[in-house]
This record gives sequence, structure tokens and C-alpha cells, in this order.
Amino acid sequence: MTIKFLAPLALLFAAPAQAGDKPPEFLGNGSAFPLSEAVQVGNIIYLSGQLGIDESGRALVAGGIEPETKRTMDRIGTTLAKYGLDHDALFKCTVMLLDIGDFAAFNAVYKSYFKPGRYPSRSAFQTAGLVLDARVEVECWAWNPKGKEEPTE
Repeated sequence: MTIKFLAPLALLFAAPAQAGDKPPEFLGNGSAFPLSEAVQVGNIIYLSGQLGIDESGRALVAGGIEPETKRTMDRIGTTLAKYGLDHDALFKCTVMLLDIGDFAAFNAVYKSYFKPGRYPSRSAFQTAGLVLDARVEVECWAWNPKGKEEPTE
């Protein structure tokens, strides 16, 4: 029983070692907020949570959960494109919903960004509140194969 528990932990702690001596690479976010748009460690890119904000970066897109979800997923795609990647590179997402009752509507939009049977592993939960009173925030992890490690800003 202990070995079953320790094996995944060993993999988790070994992952950063696979990155060699290369330090994490931070992709700026172009705003005054104290966060990186993404950070790459080894072959994994950790994307900061994205909201369905409009082009101004100051307000949410109008229309509720569906347009917010679409804009959120498009913004994730924009970040991935800076690494020469697309949504196929995602392998883990965390979804924060203001109202868990929006789960089905969120899924209807979310699944359109992936090939059937190629969905990232995922967690989803209701939260007490999100920045700008957003209805959804999504953060993801992506696999970035060697040779595509330098983001373009």
C-alpha cells in the first residue's frame, strides 16, 4: 500500500529534475498584475488562470457563461500559440465556476476546443467569487515538446 502511494510522489518530485539545470522560463503578462501569463519548467507549461475578458483587458465579454467560456478558451489558445502550440497540448485544466449550475453550459463550449477522446484531465468547482465577477476562470498545464521552448511575446 505504501509503494502505491509513494510511486506517484516519486514521479512528481522527479519531474523538475528532468528539466536539467535550466531554470523556469517566465512569460510576462503585459499588465500590471503580479503574475506570469505562463511559466515553463522542463517540458511542462503552467498557464495562469484566464478569464473571459474583452480586448481592453478591463471588462468581461457580455452575454454570460457561454461567451465568457469561449473567450477564456480563446485566450488560453493565444498563450499556447506563443509557444507554437494549440489546445491539443493541454493535459490538465482546473475550472472555477461562480455557479456550478453553469457546468453543462460551460462544457458545451469547452469540449469544442478538443478532439473527441482527447480531453485534458480536469477538476471543476464552484467558488465564492472571481476577479471582475467573472462566471468562469480556467488554468491549465500543457506539454511542450523539446525544440519549442522559447515563447514569442
